[in-house]
Amino acid sequence: MDTTIKQSLEEIVGEENFSDSLIDLIAYSKDASEHHHRPDAALWPVNTEQISAIMKLANREKLPVVPRGAGTSLAGLAVPEQGGIILDLGRMDKIIEINIEDRLAVVQPGVIYADLDRALSPYGFFFPPDPASGSVCTLGGNVATNAGGIKGAKYGTTKDYVLALEVVLPDGRVLHTGSKCMKSVSGYDLTRLFVGSEGTLGVVTEITFKINPKPPLVSTAMATFEKLEDAGRAVNQIMYSGIIPSALEIVDQQTLIAINENTDLGLPVVEALLVAETDGHTKEETEFQMQKIISIFKSNNATTVKHAEGKEEAEALWTARKSSYGVVARINNNLLVEDLAVPMSKVPDMLRAISDIAGKHDVKMPTVGHVGDGNLHPVICFDGTDPDEVKRVQEASTELFEKVIELGGTLTGEHGIGLAKIPFMGLEHDEISMDIMRSIKRLFDPDNILNPGKMGLEE
Repeated sequence: MDTTIKQSLEEIVGEENFSDSLIDLIAYSKDASEHHHRPDAALWPVNTEQISAIMKLANREKLPVVPRGAGTSLAGLAVPEQGGIILDLGRMDKIIEINIEDRLAVVQPGVIYADLDRALSPYGFFFPPDPASGSVCTLGGNVATNAGGIKGAKYGTTKDYVLALEVVLPDGRVLHTGSKCMKSVSGYDLTRLFVGSEGTLGVVTEITFKINPKPPLVSTAMATFEKLEDAGRAVNQIMYSGIIPSALEIVDQQTLIAINENTDLGLPVVEALLVAETDGHTKEETEFQMQKIISIFKSNNATTVKHAEGKEEAEALWTARKSSYGVVARINNNLLVEDLAVPMSKVPDMLRAISDIAGKHDVKMPTVGHVGDGNLHPVICFDGTDPDEVKRVQEASTELFEKVIELGGTLTGEHGIGLAKIPFMGLEHDEISMDIMRSIKRLFDPDNILNPGKMGLEE
């Protein structure tokens, strides 16, 4: 990067908010995915005006700019594939407003998900999307990826809660979208266009979220199944029974084996374990829902069913699901944390296909997922230094996503496309769809400076 450009960037953000030191560039070369590439500089802007000035300079000089939150992306969204500037928004971390009367919160993009949750708790409110990385991920990243989590089946994902945005466009102009109203059909829905756009259209600098009253009571149960198909059918029946669980999660056999090898939990090595949670404002309401779920578990050949009596027992039942990522990370040197979704009726088929594909290609693919909305996370564990194993992983990934599309599913339910899913975009999106997406990208960012190389948007 030219010395004059570096000096100009330092003048915009201040010397303390600029770095081109090797240690910082290496740190910013990766996110939580397997992808990596060094930037030329890292900036920590603290307000919208600084970001606008940065984008004007970058637009003039044709410099790539990659917005970044906590770097928890599992698809390479925050990797500066073409170098340029990392725009770390972590210092824009203010909760600007909590308005209980209007049921909304206004935040900067660097606010940690869990910090907003803690701030809302005294009011009896919460922000329902519940990503697994909630203790560290930023709300700007949640918007960029349309993040979801374990409560998606009942409460939806980030897009269902974004009311308005402030966005700096690639040319430095500041755009305001949406409103503070619960409903609005005034003009094109530009807010939704930016949610899930992976930082390719603009830099989000302020977010207005809808927030919900938090049900005070929960009930938790766990069931084990000797056959994946039985667990899958149980999930289907629950989701059209009239009961909508606040969480419905699956842990497969390979994951259970990994948990037993790395902990002292001693879980039964069955083909599937389901954890369900219901919530409500009265004990009768919450338990009525749970009893219906338990009856469906039993009618689908559950071998064991445990119903938590209190908070401690509930936490114990959640242990297997919540410890899964940590233990599968120990299986081998490298992980591909995949993210796919299928229609609810196809969950049993997809679960069996994952198991069959893993066996066919001799790869370890433990799977967990938010089965309440058809979102599964096969985790491919492999040794990246073994060329033969890498080849088998690539073949397994291709077959996995071919099966997803065959079943009417989608490449990603919540992680995004980033760099990881680009090879498969053509499976889901035809040429007309890709042409329209590329046209939108060119309209907002004609010089392709904002998070370039992502989502397969380049010709």
